[in-house]
Amino acid sequence: MKRNILISALCIFLFSSFSAEPTVQIALLKYGGGGDWYANLETSLPNLIKFCNDNINTNISPEQAIVEPGSPEIFNYPFVHMTGHGNFVFNTQEAENLRKYLVAGGFLHISDNYGLSPYVRPQMKKVFPELDFVELPFSHPVYHQKFDFPNGPPKIHEHDGKPAQGFGLIFEGRLVCFFDYECDLGDGWESPEIHHDTPEVRQQALRMGANMIQYVFNKR
Repeated sequence: MKRNILISALCIFLFSSFSAEPTVQIALLKYGGGGDWYANLETSLPNLIKFCNDNINTNISPEQAIVEPGSPEIFNYPFVHMTGHGNFVFNTQEAENLRKYLVAGGFLHISDNYGLSPYVRPQMKKVFPELDFVELPFSHPVYHQKFDFPNGPPKIHEHDGKPAQGFGLIFEGRLVCFFDYECDLGDGWESPEIHHDTPEVRQQALRMGANMIQYVFNKR
């Protein structure tokens, strides 16, 4: 049943360009553990949605959904975004539900907003004990959709002087989770008055986000 829900959502999205009304939402993950899942709540995903609708012919609802990892509602959202600065924890039921969602065709984007990284690998191990994050090669299709990123993910905000990196979990040949590190895509999607990023930097972040959206639905 859950798999059917997600497949239906994906099918609706693929044909949404023929409909006057938005027919699919993407969601922000509300996790437990004390971290600020709401760090970029107000403008980040809404700005990415508008950019995608304007530039890659999507028809996504302008209103983001908010979903918990253990909720059956997660199967309604083909793309789920997660960010924050601190601790997060998946309990057993949440990890199992998130795994079912990703195996069924869902996609999780994790954007380290500085401080999230130490918790990503141990918590995602609960979801996929058999998988490890691998750094995606610059040739990976997620970097070469509508927009071309020959050097991998763009550097949006400076944290510890490290290069931006993109890591992935690959399940049966399919990228099911993309984790940007020292990159901060979610911050780059926010409105300009929040971080005062230049238009060029914001464009890079939005274009990389649009590439992820396009990659997710092209692979279905």
